[in-house]
Amino acid sequence: MIELDDKRYQPLIDEVYKHGQEHIFLFWDQMVPDKKQNLLEQISQIDFDLIARLTKQALEQQNIIEDLKLEPPAVISLEERRKKDPQADAIGREALREGKVAAFLVAGGQGTRLGFDGPKGMYPVTPVKKKSLFQLHAEKLLSIGRQNRTTIPWYIMTSLTNDKATKDFLEENGYFGYHQDNLYIFAQEMIPAIDRRGKLILDRPDHIFMNPNGHGGSISALWKKGALADMNKRGVEYIFYFQVDNVLTRICDPVYVGYHILGQSEMSCKVVRKRYPEEKMGVLCQVGNKLRLIEYSDMSDEDMHAGNPDGSLKLWAGNIATHLFNRRFLEMENESGFKLPYHIAEKSIPYLDENGLMTEPDDKNGYKFETFVFDALADAQASVCIEVDRTREFSPLKNSEGENSPETVRKDLIRLYRMWLTAAGHQQLIENDSKAVEISPLLSLMGENLDFKNLNIEHSKAGIYLDRK
Repeated sequence: MIELDDKRYQPLIDEVYKHGQEHIFLFWDQMVPDKKQNLLEQISQIDFDLIARLTKQALEQQNIIEDLKLEPPAVISLEERRKKDPQADAIGREALREGKVAAFLVAGGQGTRLGFDGPKGMYPVTPVKKKSLFQLHAEKLLSIGRQNRTTIPWYIMTSLTNDKATKDFLEENGYFGYHQDNLYIFAQEMIPAIDRRGKLILDRPDHIFMNPNGHGGSISALWKKGALADMNKRGVEYIFYFQVDNVLTRICDPVYVGYHILGQSEMSCKVVRKRYPEEKMGVLCQVGNKLRLIEYSDMSDEDMHAGNPDGSLKLWAGNIATHLFNRRFLEMENESGFKLPYHIAEKSIPYLDENGLMTEPDDKNGYKFETFVFDALADAQASVCIEVDRTREFSPLKNSEGENSPETVRKDLIRLYRMWLTAAGHQQLIENDSKAVEISPLLSLMGENLDFKNLNIEHSKAGIYLDRK
């Protein structure tokens, strides 16, 4: 066993040997002191007892798909909403004006799948001005705050991979008009992966391979990084959760907030109708007396294709990863230790071989562990689920081409902006169908404020851009 002169770190060494992971010291004797310190600091962040439990689960193939009786959930449909939205809107706007609502953006991903070198939130996404996702979201938040005479505190969760780049980008761009006092940026926790023997994986002589602990880790990160405590001090009661890649997210939507409050919900969901049975979306289902989200990969073929007498899908409520939480509910999710279960995924993980050379495996060679935020539904005493119009609220940026690509999200934005302009009587601006159109969120969030006295119209080769005068 390695013996250290500095006895402060000896318990870390002992813990590694206790759990049979001493191979991570393979290059110890070749390392300079700074590199040794790096490895020790990383070891200090690992919960070896947790990894031991997850390793047992992975090696014994305990990631078992449950045999559940899935029923359609109670959803406030678009048709029902026509009557109920005005009441919900009034209640939601009151909560916003009273400073009870915060925005929580999950933005830990990289733009790798888009062929983009940097955090996904930096990707230039809008059709004319090429605003980044971060700018688009910031302007929506500024606008909804202005509409309701309030400032909405904005919490952003990064990952260790993109934390510095995200902070640098936001600072360089003046936080897109958001005051730093109302921004709270923190990094998600990481968790080691294991190989098929249950061993930790080195990706550098002084570094263990780790990956983010899933979007469910956002719940523990809010607690551990002090964000929930900060919300409590500000008087925040409701947390609007959204992911960075949906360009159509209605951030802190007052109608949604209102339904959440009316339903005395602890965790709420927005859903869209699946386009076809095999669409790769998690589906909200009723399981006993609880609302549950079932991943498309975990659904049986029978459940996936089950139909109603009229031919429509029985289990149609596709999740768009836009949630509302009570702050107190998330505090309770953490007060006795993080509750969410870990899920196991077989992956191909690059590793450092015994000669110190990086190796790219041809096949899946290990397991990653992650948590899912929607598993918190099982703990909620009450949940609300509302249907939204996909064309107005859901267009995620996932892939470099094809479905959910830069091309499709820009088309969806243009289609929405054209719809707004047509409804406002501005057909003459969009007579040329080939012209791109973009409307600043600072001018309009849902097609309002489009009378000519408010418009600054900019024509360019890229297209037509409308902003406030």
